[in-house]
Formats: sequence, structure tokens, C-alpha cells
Amino acid sequence: MPGQGSRSSYLKRRFLLAVDVGSSVLRAHVYNQVAELRGYSERKVDALYPHHGWVEIDPDVLWSQFVSVIKEAVQAAGVQMNQIVGLGISTQRATFITWDKKTGNYFHNFISWQDLRATEIVKSWNDSFLLKAIHGSSKVLHFFTRRKKFLAASLINFTPQHVSMRLAWVLQNMSEVRQAAEGGSCCFGTVDTWLLYKLTEGSVYATDYSNASTTAIFDPYQMCWSSFLCSILSIPISIFPPVEDTSHNYGSVDASIFGVPIPIMALVADQQAAMFGECCFRIGDVKLTMGTGTFMDINTGNKPHTSVAGLYPLIGWKIGQELVCLAEGNASDTGTAIKWAQDLSLFSSAEETERMAKCLPDSDGVYFVPSFSGLQAPVNDPCACASFMGLKASTTKDHLVRAILESIAFRNKQLYDTMQRETCIPIANIRADGGVCNNSFVMQMTADLLNQNIDRPRHTDMSCLGAAFLAGLAVGFWTSKEELKKLRQTEQLFEPQKPCQHYEPAMNNWAKAVQRCMNWYSKP
Repeated sequence: MPGQGSRSSYLKRRFLLAVDVGSSVLRAHVYNQVAELRGYSERKVDALYPHHGWVEIDPDVLWSQFVSVIKEAVQAAGVQMNQIVGLGISTQRATFITWDKKTGNYFHNFISWQDLRATEIVKSWNDSFLLKAIHGSSKVLHFFTRRKKFLAASLINFTPQHVSMRLAWVLQNMSEVRQAAEGGSCCFGTVDTWLLYKLTEGSVYATDYSNASTTAIFDPYQMCWSSFLCSILSIPISIFPPVEDTSHNYGSVDASIFGVPIPIMALVADQQAAMFGECCFRIGDVKLTMGTGTFMDINTGNKPHTSVAGLYPLIGWKIGQELVCLAEGNASDTGTAIKWAQDLSLFSSAEETERMAKCLPDSDGVYFVPSFSGLQAPVNDPCACASFMGLKASTTKDHLVRAILESIAFRNKQLYDTMQRETCIPIANIRADGGVCNNSFVMQMTADLLNQNIDRPRHTDMSCLGAAFLAGLAVGFWTSKEELKKLRQTEQLFEPQKPCQHYEPAMNNWAKAVQRCMNWYSKP
């Protein structure tokens, strides 16, 4: 790195590369010193559905797309590969793969976080005497010690989304994986770990704390893989990778791939990346991502939050001695509901929905429950169904669309109230991102319901920017978080315009609709 006097001119000729591997889209962005997007490329991530409820991703296709979007983004930026000073990688969470340590060959496709193959195992475990015994003994231990790790253990219930359950299914049903795990030659990896392994031609095997914490196998209280959980599920702990800092030198991309050895300087889970990109660095800062689903995260400082209502304790990032924890609530069906309505021809493009909703004074008593994948915190009912209620002969497409958008805002209010009640942390800032935050009707109604200002950034794809920020700090492209705060730009600040009491009758009726949709399907 050149001396301080020539740093500015040096950086003007250098760029950062960030890749976000999402559930539906894979994006590569090239940023300059002032965090301007110089070039980008994206590809659709194609899911495979080999059996009912199974969701997979072909590793070879994903790798080919990953390499392609990087080459295309760098070319679109009009720069050379040797001008890239660092690579940051943001990835979808809780999607995993296993492979042979000796050959590098994978045993199966990526098993997506959306996959439901472990449903029967989940039911068996949640009904088991062992889990009930763990709950009981943990409550007793918590009563005497007041240690939060025991409270957390007393509340454990498995879901098909937990990596632990899908991994247990793999070990039970794929003899090749089980034998490799027992023989010490099996590698486990979330998407970030596998990409790092491929980029370094097998020389680096690792993950970061943010990705590890999303697996439900990592203990955020002890900051290590959970030997207790692995022991009760019969998962050899030896299959898991070492866990490194989020902003960290992971080695370099093998020169054979892009022609030059690009330093890999950050691995981060996508929601945590968005949190960092939004510069939610203070305790009480809240990030509201509205994409395929909604993810509301609050910075809880350096201690994981133990929830009784379904908020998930996560590691946001670890950089040296700095550890930031998050509490997260989510709703699975946000952009999903809008896309479903579009597929039914209620409108031709998502941009129309804002106009349709605003042309009406209200939804005329029509309510939508967004529950294609069950309802998460604070309802926590995987068996709830999606539905419209209050339909009349006079109901129009506009009413249906407004009801869908209102349901997104109502779920935001539910998550926010749960977060406030559980964490007791004063809210400092709320910053929104994701495709649905471009809908000003949803944004304004959410600001009203929460009685809080909500900041929408100029660029709403924050996962890429967060990965770039983390990589940039690691290589000295940027020197501090204060510098990053100046780079993040606000497009619009949504301030409350109506008192939240204005929505109370509608919110209460929507809550009744939710109650009537609960326990619709057989319990998993």
C-alpha cells in the first residue's frame, strides 16, 4: 500500500468487488472509493424441486454463475481485474452442502433454507421425551443460575428451516455422507464456505461468525459450534469449518480463475450484510429489509438476546475485538405475496400496486393474511394458511391489492412491537432496504404504525454494499465506520403523518383474520 500522501490518488484507480448470492438473484457490484456503483451484473438463481417440498440449488450452475457475474461486473465497470483490491461475499443463509475432504466432490446439491424434507424429523424431535426433558431441566437450571443460555435451551423447538434438522436428515438418509462424516472426511459448508473453498482451489476452509450463527448449530453464547446439540442429534462436530471474523483476510482467489489473485476480505450473511450496509452500528439501530420476506433486525450490542416470542439471536459481525449481536424477527411472505398477486394478473408490474392502493380510502373491510409459509414471530404458527377475508360482491382488484400491502405494514407493526417488548432497547434509527421498500404506500403506512421516521437509502440493495464495506475496511480502502456513515445516502425520510390509532380498527380486524387462519394445516 502506498504512503498516506498518495493514498487518495492510488484509491481512485482501485475498486472493490462485492457479490450477493441471494435466494432468487445473484448480483456482483463494483464500487469506487466513494461507494458509487461503477458496474454490475446479475443472474437469476434457479431452484430445483426434485420432490414435493424439496428445494435445491445445483452447485455447478451456481459456481458458473458466480464466476460469470464477477467477470461481467468488472467488464461493465470498465476496469481491469488487477484494479480490484478486495472481494466481499454476502450469501443467503442456512442453505448448505457437504463434500468429500479428499476429492472436493460434493455429495448432494445445496439444500435450501426453504426445503421441507426434514418435516418428519422435526415433528419427531418436537414430540420427543428427550426434548421435553431438556426443556424441563433447562428451566430449573435457569431458575437457579439465571444464565440466559439455559433459558434459551428451555425454549428450543426445531423447525424445518434449521440447518440442524436438514443436516440430520442428510446423515440419516445418505449413507455416503454418514460414512464420510464418521471417517473424518466430510466437509460441511453454507454457501459462503463452499464458494471460499472453490475460489481458493480447496486451500481455505472457513466460515464467519454471522453465517455460523444462522445455522442453529452454533452457540452464540459460547461463540463456538454447539457440542451439546451435535451430541443429541448425532452430528460429528468435526465436519464443521473453523469460524473467522467477518471482516478478515481469507486468502486470495486462485489466479487461474480471474487471471489475478484477488484478496477475499469478507464473508457475511445477507441480512447481517444489509445491517452493516445501512450503517446500523449503534445499539438500538433497526434495519427493516422487505424483499422476498421481511427481516427486522435490532443491534443489541455485544450480548445475544434471549427471546420468548421467537426473535432469533444472531451474530451481526465480528471484527477483531468488536462483536455485534442482533435480534431478528421475520415474516416469510412479503415480496412473495406481491409476486403471487402479479401472477394472478391483479396487476402487471409491482410499481402499479402503490397507485392502486392510494386510489382507495381503505380496503373496504378486506384483509389478507400473508402466510404461504406459515407465520413467524410473534405468532409462530407454521400451520397458518394464507387467505383473504371480508370479500364482497363489490370488492375490486384495487381492494385486494391494498389489503396485501396493508398486511405487510401490519406484520411490520407486529414485529416492531415484539422487538420493543422483548429487548427493552430504545429505538435509535430505522432504516429500510429491499425491493418492497420502493413502495411508498407500504413505507408511509409502516412509519405511521410504528410512529417512527424510516430512512430509505438511495440504493436499496444493501447486502452488496455491506459486503463491500466490510471488505473495504479490511484492506484499508476505507478507514473507519464514520467514513462509511458519510458514504451511505438517504433517498427519502418517511415521517409519521397519521397517528397509529387511526389504523387501530383495521389492525384489530386484521389480527382477527390472522387468528382464524391459524392451525389450518396438520402440524409438522
